Parts: sequence; C-alpha cells; structure tokens
Amino acid sequence: MTSLSSQYRIIAVCTGNICRSPMAALMLAEVFAAEGLAAAAVDSAGTTAYEVGRPIDPRAARALLAHGISSNRHLAREWRSEWFQSYQLILALDVDHYGWLRQAAPDQASLSKIRMLRSFDPAVAGKDLLDQGIEDPWYGGHTDFETTWNLIHAALPGIVEHVRAQLAHQGPLQGQRPEQRVRSIS
Repeated sequence: MTSLSSQYRIIAVCTGNICRSPMAALMLAEVFAAEGLAAAAVDSAGTTAYEVGRPIDPRAARALLAHGISSNRHLAREWRSEWFQSYQLILALDVDHYGWLRQAAPDQASLSKIRMLRSFDPAVAGKDLLDQGIEDPWYGGHTDFETTWNLIHAALPGIVEHVRAQLAHQGPLQGQRPEQRVRSIS
C-alpha cells in the first residue's frame, strides 16, 4: 500500500460536502484511474459542518450513477486547516469557497495551491472568477445536478494535464508501484 505522503493529493471543496465536491472527487478518481495516474489521490470536504457525517445528496448520487460512478461510501466532512499542508492542489467549486479558502490559508505556499476547479476548463480559464463557479445544485432539481456533472466534466482534461505535468516535474514518487490504482478517499 502506498503512503498518502507519496501521492499527489487533491481535494475538492464546496459548502456542505454532499453535492459538488464529492461529485468532483469521485469523477476525478474515475478519470485518474482510466488515465493510469495511480500517483494521484482525490478527496473532498466542505467549508461548513452543516452536513458532517451525512451521505452524498441522493440527486448527486443518481447523477454519478448514471455515468457509472458509485458514491455509496461518501460521508461529508468539514475542512481542517492542517490540510493546507497535506494537499498539493485545493479545488474550490465556487467563488465563495475560493474566497473562504484564501482567507483561511496560513501562508503563501498554501495560497498557491488554491484554484477554482473550472479554471482548468478551457472555455472559462482566464475569465473572471465569478464565471468559473458552479452554482449549488442542492436548491434545484435533477437537471441542476446534470449541469454540475457537465461543468465538472469539462474541467477534467485540464486537471489531468496539470497533474501529469506536476508528477513529471517531481519525478517518481517514493514507494509508488505502477499497478496501484488511484483511489478517492471520500
């Protein structure tokens, strides 16, 4: 088993950790596995404790399952400040999460890890942060969760490219075996 310190660790962050961030984490884990990026580990958290210990929203689970991704092991949890040191890439799902994370960041190194998830989507990369957010589908219906899927999905190739470049730059990770599969910690 690979230690967590030998992996390139990514965390997706939203408000309650029951819709957007677990969708992003599970979708990323799926694409990393398909792309053979075994050295990437994906997780998710919320900026609040509102939903801690609860499963993923059933509508988010249904959207994921429609694309062949199971979410039955996810339980919501709240962001912890020590995670600024533990993760190499911190993905905010909306501008509020981005601002919250930047305010909470203890140092410049932590600030440099925070990105809007959709900043990896070529259609909105370089645009205003307000244009890069993903609205909370919790207030809507099933089509809002499918929209969330589509917006996250559009950013996946850019994130894969970024992770590949980061892994190439840092070289082989200690203790990593090529046959190990990526996993979501969520």
